[in-house]
Amino acid sequence: MGDERLIETARRLSLALSAGDLDQTLNKITAAAVEVLPGVEYASITVLHADGSLETAAPTDDLIVDLDATQYRLKEGPCYDAATDTVHVTAPNLAADERFPAYAAAAVAAGIRAQAGIRLFDAPKSQGALNLYSRNVGAFADFEVLSRLFAHQAATVIEYAKEIQSLQEAMHTRTTIGQAVGILMERYKLNDQRAFAFLARLSQHRNVKLRRIAEEINETVDPQGGP
Repeated sequence: MGDERLIETARRLSLALSAGDLDQTLNKITAAAVEVLPGVEYASITVLHADGSLETAAPTDDLIVDLDATQYRLKEGPCYDAATDTVHVTAPNLAADERFPAYAAAAVAAGIRAQAGIRLFDAPKSQGALNLYSRNVGAFADFEVLSRLFAHQAATVIEYAKEIQSLQEAMHTRTTIGQAVGILMERYKLNDQRAFAFLARLSQHRNVKLRRIAEEINETVDPQGGP
């Protein structure tokens, strides 16, 4: 790929990729892959969870949901390898690829002739890979520089989205605990410090997170305003 085309692709990526909430961000990444990357007709993201389970996120078509699931079941294929083992996997001609004999047969039967997998993120509790599919033999044969560029930009917006999500969760937790403290203050005629200390003792005694204790207390209040 020439420098001018690479620069133009980078510009289009920067316009297409922006962080929102995490689900929205993942959907933008797969949509941008289909729109911007040459040869890509379908895309999805595989998430490998800490317990070893695999999950498909943000698919651009139902066809590849089934193909992702086939790779998880067989433990074979570019999408499986990129999520679990190899950072960058390309298969320009699946029908002739000896690495994935069982999966390739299923992919070709579904009309997919070429595929690539790119690791997007490694986190303490999960790993994620971008899965790219094409109906054309030879797609992704010369793809390394462009895929690394895409992976870098996608990983950046994912990290930003995670920060947004963490902040939103923290704000939600703070609001939930604040509501529970207010209920205890009114119910038991406590000041805010004593009400919070009561929550903390319950959390420690039951070995349950403070937010969950607060949610249980909030659930005891009638939404119509009654106790």
